[in-house]
Amino acid sequence: MVKVKGIAEIVDLFKQEYGIPEIRERGSPLESLIQVILSQNTNDKNRDRAWKSLQKKFDSVEEIMEADVEKISEAISMAGLHNIKADRIKGCLEKIMKRRGKLDIDFLENMDTEEAKNWLTGLPGIGPKSAAVVLNFNFGKETFPVDTHVFRVTKRLGLIPKNSTRKKAHEILEEKVPGERKQEFHISLIRHGRRTCKARKPLCNNCNFKQICNFYKKNKKSTPC
Repeated sequence: MVKVKGIAEIVDLFKQEYGIPEIRERGSPLESLIQVILSQNTNDKNRDRAWKSLQKKFDSVEEIMEADVEKISEAISMAGLHNIKADRIKGCLEKIMKRRGKLDIDFLENMDTEEAKNWLTGLPGIGPKSAAVVLNFNFGKETFPVDTHVFRVTKRLGLIPKNSTRKKAHEILEEKVPGERKQEFHISLIRHGRRTCKARKPLCNNCNFKQICNFYKKNKKSTPC
């Protein structure tokens, strides 16, 4: 596995390749939480369409919480798995209201990172990756979201062990990736996973990182162009 210095160097290489990504507006932490649920198992375009549809149909998060699951599901039908996501959104809002007495998660900013993670992952449908997105992008906490692209690319590069679990990947990358570079590197890894380091047919011969990639070194004789 690459040492700390190696990870910092790789972050720089990804910056040279992809630049500093523009961070999109996510709204309030609670709105960001809803968008994270919408983003599960779909692409950014469908997530954004579903979020705009939800905003158009409901005037507030309070209205979303009070609505029937079927109406929420109808509003986010373009997001995929909309019945499951509608149930999760409503369940999250109801649990936040029950635990806090109001629909607001701004208090997480003053919480210890691990405590905040535990609080968020106690909500319906919120796993380590979803919690890490909200905590890093909305509160600037030292978390590193590991989605399917990040998990695949970092494993192939050798930044995490071959047998690493998602949970372990979060722990390793949160510790090793420099704090101020976490958002940048996370987004660049996703872009690389979508564009080049694909799951089934990675375009290794078109990849500018192949000389530092364990996967390429092992499979270069059979890697497609």
